[in-house]
Amino acid sequence: MTPNKKIYFASDQHFGAPTAELSFPREQKFVAWLDEVKKDAEAIFLLGDLFDFWFEYKTVVPKGFVRVLGKLAEIRDSGIPIYFFVGNHDLWMNDYFQKELNIPIYRDNQEYTFNGKTFLIGHGDGKGPGDKGYKRMKKVFTNPLSKWLFRWLHPDIGVRLGHYLSVKNKLISGDEDVKFLGEENEWLILYAKRKLETKQYHYLVFGHRHLPMKIAVGENSEYVNLGDWIGYFTYGVFDGETFELKKFAL
Repeated sequence: MTPNKKIYFASDQHFGAPTAELSFPREQKFVAWLDEVKKDAEAIFLLGDLFDFWFEYKTVVPKGFVRVLGKLAEIRDSGIPIYFFVGNHDLWMNDYFQKELNIPIYRDNQEYTFNGKTFLIGHGDGKGPGDKGYKRMKKVFTNPLSKWLFRWLHPDIGVRLGHYLSVKNKLISGDEDVKFLGEENEWLILYAKRKLETKQYHYLVFGHRHLPMKIAVGENSEYVNLGDWIGYFTYGVFDGETFELKKFAL
């Protein structure tokens, strides 16, 4: 890492929910955060569910989110790397981010090493022993036939339907239970501990759970959940030595 630079992490903005109008102030706040962190960012990791619903047709993407997309383009054009991990709400993302914003997307966990600290990074959906209902639903969503059939819906119908289901269906939204369940029942914590049985990581960083958490899961290993930009407005920052969870306030 470059001296005096930092790596930033954020997830679960769910822009567009519950309505575009109610989402707009959160978008403005997130853009303000991006403006702030770009001053000393070595890289920015976005760990999924940036949008509450996203589907890419061959020539059409959902309208809106212009300020967010424009700010990401500006930051990326300035030379700061941005990495995007597909979440359960934007898993129908294809190549729009790569072609238009020069931002790579990832559909599963990735490993990184920064200043000798090892990271396992991902959105977190469908991991661990729980989340069984969503795991079944994800198989349907990611099935090529399902995507092909959905693409035949006119975008005015498809996007409206997808947004409606995303907001109304708790299985999709992931807000079936937003209370801390205890270390013995938090399935992403259990998943992190299981991963540590075969390989050492200093930080296992995820989103999806919507609860800001930073919990020791082994010797010199911490599980981190980034929270969200709906009620918490939390993000992670690694300064080359330590990882912190912080809250952004204008």
